[in-house]
Amino acid sequence: MELGNNTNISKFLLMGLSEVPELQPLIFGLFLSMYLITVFGNLLMILAVSSDSHLHTTMYFFLSNLSFVDIYICFISTTIPKMLVNIQTQSKAISYGGCITQMHFYILLVELENLILTVMSYDRFIAICDPLHYTVIMSPILCGLMVLLSWIMSALNSLVQSLLVLRLYFCTVLEIPHFFCDLKEVLRLACSDIVLNNAVMYFAVGLFGAVPLAGICYSYSRIVSSICRISSAEGKYKAFSTCASHLSVASLFYFTGLGLYLSSTATHNSHSSAIASVMYIVVTPMLNPFIYSLRNKDIKRALRRFFGVAFNCPS
Repeated sequence: MELGNNTNISKFLLMGLSEVPELQPLIFGLFLSMYLITVFGNLLMILAVSSDSHLHTTMYFFLSNLSFVDIYICFISTTIPKMLVNIQTQSKAISYGGCITQMHFYILLVELENLILTVMSYDRFIAICDPLHYTVIMSPILCGLMVLLSWIMSALNSLVQSLLVLRLYFCTVLEIPHFFCDLKEVLRLACSDIVLNNAVMYFAVGLFGAVPLAGICYSYSRIVSSICRISSAEGKYKAFSTCASHLSVASLFYFTGLGLYLSSTATHNSHSSAIASVMYIVVTPMLNPFIYSLRNKDIKRALRRFFGVAFNCPS
């Protein structure tokens, strides 16, 4: 592919969260802690599900896939490690190839989490609204195909977005007011026409953002309607508890995503956009394992068995 002036580009400059030298050790320690908590927490979720045969079900299959994505979504192994290295080396540079690679995996993983959350909402919809046919509809083959299709769709879109960036010419000022290579920030540095890039980007936002969100909202509208028809309070609580964790994770993902979108479009204040990005990229994947494990007896039991620790309540 013809890269034009890009062949002369050696690096971009990531300006980070703050240029105040005194804050760099604090930022380094905070983000290193959150990085380790995110990786460790989601890795425990995967190990707990895989080690307990009672959790080899459709719901936990999707949950382990979500945890796998969250490990890499701090995006996490594509953005935070580079920022930590830059702080330690007191460098803001990221190579042109490294920036494109970071942007590619960021797009892929964000969309993949979005699609997996949508598939999980469909799983909860079938479990509550059509429980008699749940095992027939949500067969292992269908579940595997849905996850595979999510990977393929996300990979194709991120590939298209990355290839469209490669064709652009860039100006001499290559400072990105962020701690990672965000697509919108990279496009702002381009000197050539980005109409096609913007068209594809906003089409992807609608296809991979609005459509899945509409699907999740529809699923939960049907779920709420089904729960309201349950006569006993205990039955309502049991039905709601099966989808409360997913609803919390999905709400956190979309609300922080909406905050990131609004902060990047409504204002050019890089500080506000950076804070929204931290919530979306770091905090959300870090909280997901806690949300799923705090009130989930099956996960708690699996973790106790995994660590072999005796607690007061029986395992």
